[in-house]
Amino acid sequence: MELGALLEPLGVAIHAYRRSLMQPGQTALVFGAGAVGLLAAAVAKTKGAKTIIIADIDAGRVDFAVKNGFAHHGFVVPMKRGKDTDENLAIARETADGIAKVTDESGSAIGEVDVVFECTGVPTCVQSGIYVSTPLPSFFLPTFPLTPHLSQATKPGGRVMLIGMGIPIQTLAMSSAALREVDLVGVFRYANTYPEGISIATSPSAPDLSKLVTHKYKGLESCVDAFGMAGRTKDDDGKLVLKVVIETA
Repeated sequence: MELGALLEPLGVAIHAYRRSLMQPGQTALVFGAGAVGLLAAAVAKTKGAKTIIIADIDAGRVDFAVKNGFAHHGFVVPMKRGKDTDENLAIARETADGIAKVTDESGSAIGEVDVVFECTGVPTCVQSGIYVSTPLPSFFLPTFPLTPHLSQATKPGGRVMLIGMGIPIQTLAMSSAALREVDLVGVFRYANTYPEGISIATSPSAPDLSKLVTHKYKGLESCVDAFGMAGRTKDDDGKLVLKVVIETA
């Protein structure tokens, strides 16, 4: 029943992976270590991703993702918010710089990735997925103001998958995306994913998806409490809250 309850959000992750055109052996960055982000990481890993980095503002969620095999490496996003667009873009570049310095087992920086699965909807995370990690030559820069030190997580020709439902209107570094030929691809729900979802959920090579169910409630009379818990990141005992299941039988 727990795995069955996860098939709907897993369908979102499968649909996102299909639209990403990601191939085995490629690298991915996942923004957001909630249920959808963890499932997006799980699908990419099951499909043969070489390296997966997961990033979140909650260190506990990042730690959970790495320790339970959903991602290879983690990055805790600093809690910063600028007073205007310029400051927010600077924070996004700083975040991308930090992610680009995440190292693999050999101590080498992983650098740019092939695909970003953006599962938060937070503008800073979307912006960080676009920015380039190395300075562009001056002759590539447009005539309008644009800092030559652009930071990005996504490789030239890579894709940023817009999964998280954020604010309706966002400020994005479109010129950076255009110069690096980074595709911004929308993802809305899913289509025809349940057979593959059942296969992934029961595959021995996939992370244990049942670990995403952190809290259970009995009976429909517990719905108010269950939804209240689902809106939290930790319970009263400090335990991580990811997915809440209401058992009706």
